[in-house]
Amino acid sequence: MTQQLSITRIKTILAFAAIYIIWGSTYLGVHVALKSFPPFLLSALRLLIAGVSLLFFCKLRKEKMPAFADVKKNIVCGLVLFVGGITAVVWAQQFISSSLASIIITTPFWFIILDKKQWKLYFSSKWIITGLIVGLSGVALLISFKKGRAGTGSEEMQLLSILVMIIGSFLWVAGSLYLKYKPINASVYANTSIQFLSAGVFCVLISIISGEMAHTHVSAITTNAVVALLYLSIVSSLITFLAYMSLIKTQPAVVVSTYAYVNPLVATLLGWLFAGEQIVSIQIVALFIILMGVLLVNVPKYLEYRHISFFPRKIRSERPSVC
Repeated sequence: MTQQLSITRIKTILAFAAIYIIWGSTYLGVHVALKSFPPFLLSALRLLIAGVSLLFFCKLRKEKMPAFADVKKNIVCGLVLFVGGITAVVWAQQFISSSLASIIITTPFWFIILDKKQWKLYFSSKWIITGLIVGLSGVALLISFKKGRAGTGSEEMQLLSILVMIIGSFLWVAGSLYLKYKPINASVYANTSIQFLSAGVFCVLISIISGEMAHTHVSAITTNAVVALLYLSIVSSLITFLAYMSLIKTQPAVVVSTYAYVNPLVATLLGWLFAGEQIVSIQIVALFIILMGVLLVNVPKYLEYRHISFFPRKIRSERPSVC
């Protein structure tokens, strides 16, 4: 029993590390890839590569594919999740810096608003409420720092980009909660492959309609952009999304959503190191406040793991039926 708990705990820690660190690096990947690919074409290629790779994996494992009715649900979920959660971010990064893009992800707050089944837990925990307030204050401090809004767009386009990302966060949370509470009857790999492919096909259509395809030249695509595309497809979209799905099914959604607090730290540091984006002391202070918010939100889970892992004998004496 103790060994099983340890393995589960390690998997959980690795999954959180993936959504914290890898998703934080996604913004730099998008920054690099956008130098060669227009936004909808980039999103389409990213999603299609991830979807085809996962579908091939399902065929090798002979995974159960969803019924036709469930395929339609997966298509809708794919459009809501990935057009909102991925394409909105890629489009916005045409006009704002990667560090600013990372802090506009408002998923923790949408989870609080939309996850009605967990309202009793969320609003009864002083740790979670305090952590959300602290984290929000850190995000507000970052947004208020005007130099952090460096980008190629006008102020109007930057504000529009922020609005698009907030709407995208809403769609991402809505889709995540739907999959959490109304799981589709098939393997997570099969469902996810269809979701990736449906969103990818949609982005292809938008790319064609908007004229992106006609203005994209293969000769202008750099090696760095191709590497970034593959990283975004396989590591960020495929591997890390599966880690996210495992967490969203087993952990409180508001705790999982704290990746949106850690991602700005990773994105800002990488943007400073590799993309020449400015970072000053006020940003460091804001990011420290954000991390404090993450710590506070996670305190209830830390206490739970401590109770299970460090005091197994006490648990067995109090609950002899366990194990």
